[in-house]
Amino acid sequence: MKFKLLLLGLFLSIFINAQNSFELINTKKAVIPFQFINNLIFIPINVNGAELTFLLDTGVSETILFSLENKELKLSNVEKVKFSGLGGSISIDGLKSERNVGKIGNEIVNTSMSLYIIIDEEFNISPHVGIPVNGVIGYHFFKDHPIYIDYTSKKITVYESANLLEKKTRRFEEFPITIEKDKPYLFGGVEMTNEKKDSKLLIDLGNSDAIWLFPTLIKNFVYNRPNIDDFLGRGFNGDIYGKRSRIHNFYLGKFKFEKPLTAMPDEFSIQHVNMVENRKGSIGSELMRRFTVVFDYANKKLYLRKNRYFDDPFHFNMSGLDFKQDGLEWKEDRVKIETQKSAMVSTEVYKDAFQYKFSLKPIFSIAGVRKDSPAYEAGLQKDDRILTINGEQTSDMTLEKIVELMKSNEGRNITMVIQRKDQKLTLRFALEDPIPYQE
Repeated sequence: MKFKLLLLGLFLSIFINAQNSFELINTKKAVIPFQFINNLIFIPINVNGAELTFLLDTGVSETILFSLENKELKLSNVEKVKFSGLGGSISIDGLKSERNVGKIGNEIVNTSMSLYIIIDEEFNISPHVGIPVNGVIGYHFFKDHPIYIDYTSKKITVYESANLLEKKTRRFEEFPITIEKDKPYLFGGVEMTNEKKDSKLLIDLGNSDAIWLFPTLIKNFVYNRPNIDDFLGRGFNGDIYGKRSRIHNFYLGKFKFEKPLTAMPDEFSIQHVNMVENRKGSIGSELMRRFTVVFDYANKKLYLRKNRYFDDPFHFNMSGLDFKQDGLEWKEDRVKIETQKSAMVSTEVYKDAFQYKFSLKPIFSIAGVRKDSPAYEAGLQKDDRILTINGEQTSDMTLEKIVELMKSNEGRNITMVIQRKDQKLTLRFALEDPIPYQE
């Protein structure tokens, strides 16, 4: 990974511009198509003339830049800062840049955009998503205008004011939210076994799971069985570990979810997180994607309406594998050329004709293997390069397709051909749900 940041004037003093707002230009609403990968939303933002891709994340307060690949970006008014958050270590070094220009299409502009830059080149979520991702944006995208998220059409509509949404939200369920430390919170009903408890939860679109609960913050917490120790994700301070299981039910107002998957980070992973008072966990995108969603930060309201994904089962990656994309390579594809009969020739000899073309194809490998999982028992290891899955070349697949395959059906047989150093191996296993809910 290569960074090309042109830092114009490194200052240790802080330049504060309180506005840092996205404004609508000559329109009352603007539509943003988004990419939806592994339950996460990615939107395009042009920053100082550079076309970048940002993860949309209500769980962050500031706009963060962490990977530019080979893009060049000019930044001015820069100071040194430190980051802290989920993960094991205390903090990581970074930079802050003020007064940048951010544009989304031609209708949404921020002329006073603040950026926090992570300078550690190892911090990069792109290999785990399958597309180049340059940063994360949260509070400053949501704070001034109602945001309408349609997961079925993969479009976000930014409205000038809540008045324009009155008719659209009449058939939605309305929820009060609080905005604390620039992040949205609401109360949901957590029913571990048979007793529902109202719990304060962060609405976290940057979390691909359904629900997170923090056992150390919940009195007399008892893990449901069965549960497994697992890798839960990546934070600013490193990898996050904990347990996964299912709870009996989860409630949002009149909406009920049965047997949702729940992740529970360990105490070490959350020890440096500055929690708001009485927070018990988070609601992630695996749950939020089941609705059409409207965030109205200014009026402290959230609107939800069921969409076609509402009744989807809560599926788990049953392989025990964590995947990553290790860049691209040129691959040779043979394409058959159709031949036509010539009327000038009475005796004909037909031969298959082919032409060859080269195209860039993804390379996939294993980022981690959960102990005692089907893949672990089959002998798969970290850093194995995956060549084929069930006879299909992985170079013709996407990271999302691979993950969805591992969530598909319990008992499904998986055959992988992998490259391990100078060995080519064929390994087989069957998908198995290690955490079915038990009454």
